[in-house]
Amino acid sequence: MLETVRSWRGAVVAPHHQAARAGLRILEDGGNAVEAMIATAAVISVTYPHMNNLGGDNFWLIAPDGEDPVGIDACGAAAGQASIDFYRALEHDSIPSRGPLAALTVGGAVSGWQRAYAYSRSRLGGKIPLSHLLEEAIALARGGVAVTRTLADNASGKFDQLAASPGFTGQYCPEGRPVKLADRLLQPRIADTLAHLAQAGLDDFYRGDLARSIAADLIGAGSPLTLADLERHQALDVTPLALEVAGQRLFNMPPPTQGLASLLLLGVFDRLGVATAESFDFVHGLVESTKAAFRIRDRHVTDPAYMAEAATAFLTGEQLDRMAASIDPKRAAPWPEANNAGDTVWLGAVDASGNAVSMIQSIYWEFGSGVVLPQSGITWQNRGTSFSLDPEHHNCLKPHRRPFHTIQPALARLSDGRVMPYGTMGGEGQPQTQAMIYTRHVMFGQDLQQAVTAPRWLLGKTWGSDVTSLRLEDRFGPDLVNALRAAGHDVEMVGPFDEVMGHAGALVRHPNGLIEGASDPRSDGTVAAW
Repeated sequence: MLETVRSWRGAVVAPHHQAARAGLRILEDGGNAVEAMIATAAVISVTYPHMNNLGGDNFWLIAPDGEDPVGIDACGAAAGQASIDFYRALEHDSIPSRGPLAALTVGGAVSGWQRAYAYSRSRLGGKIPLSHLLEEAIALARGGVAVTRTLADNASGKFDQLAASPGFTGQYCPEGRPVKLADRLLQPRIADTLAHLAQAGLDDFYRGDLARSIAADLIGAGSPLTLADLERHQALDVTPLALEVAGQRLFNMPPPTQGLASLLLLGVFDRLGVATAESFDFVHGLVESTKAAFRIRDRHVTDPAYMAEAATAFLTGEQLDRMAASIDPKRAAPWPEANNAGDTVWLGAVDASGNAVSMIQSIYWEFGSGVVLPQSGITWQNRGTSFSLDPEHHNCLKPHRRPFHTIQPALARLSDGRVMPYGTMGGEGQPQTQAMIYTRHVMFGQDLQQAVTAPRWLLGKTWGSDVTSLRLEDRFGPDLVNALRAAGHDVEMVGPFDEVMGHAGALVRHPNGLIEGASDPRSDGTVAAW
């Protein structure tokens, strides 16, 4: 079984081992946590291309030593011509989940790298050249990566949905069949794209030769995105949401992410007075707190420019008290309500100076829209399918509107001086898994790796699934399972380390400089430390 990794000079955690080690090499070369994270993010876009890619989005929490984190929102907005009328004229009642019409939002990920790189150089003394940060990703894309089980399973399992998407089979079925476990996946076009960015600069993705190539390919495929949409995009500096829970400072991203739900969940659960982990009260309390948080999320969270109330209005003590009081300690509330799907990658880094980064990067569903651009090799996201074509819906589609995001990185500053970046992939599972890791480690004192490895549950959707039951890994004892069923939970059992439960990770830096790290045995990842 995995053990908590401990080190003194720095650590990087990622759901793929080559991504984590790429970040570690940057730390060893004198880079900071942000620089390490850029290298890690570039590599994982190559090694886990079904979950994240250059055509996706990302969000960052960057916490300089001893300071509250700053946020970077690299979420791409809807195309200027993407409107309800546009899709209605094409006789669609909802936005197609795959294909060119699903590729309706700008990929903001590269702008997140750009913003973080600028922050590193201006605030953290970063000096590593961009070319060096992208070097390992370029080499792996050109030389090939060993196909993981998750990539192989999803290429095969989603083939029927994606085969008609332009460029998909050419990229992910190079021998006339979906890639298989341990195949060598070559991505020469991605290698060339990254090499071009290393030379021309990251802004070229939006306002340069690469931008023109991307726009031409998107238009040629039938996407509503244009060069003008790329040119108007900028990553945003944002103030993270914050909540104090039992003396600990918790941070997450503001809308359009579901970071609000993650904070509400923990704030409500803290008020339930649960005494022990792994008990009925623990699981039931967190599940019911999830439902309470999701009700707020599903009624209010969207592009903040369109929200009637600021997200901070829901993080008051009075609001949390009311939500906690609505929970029956013995009975499950009815479910489901409206929900969302998706998957992604979460990445974390801590350097010797105490700077910490929590970052998440995604193309939404597995392989996103399935559209692979012929010149650049970029797989484009389908994040815009989270929009509704109902004009009365709180998240209805409008030109240049930013889509609702399930993805959100988490970070905590604890009262004893520790800093803890943590997170996971997995749609609606993200707030839940974040809460499991945080409560097990911080509230109930479990070893960090134990908290990540421990059996998990999932209420609602993930991985493009329509399942809304309460899924439990079968490592939970039968007495607990029976008690949950007796309380009215619609329980479904899954395997002992089921990937549907996400790919989580966490790092903790102590005041004396000790760094602890944990990776998820459900992934292909590791903690790379020195």
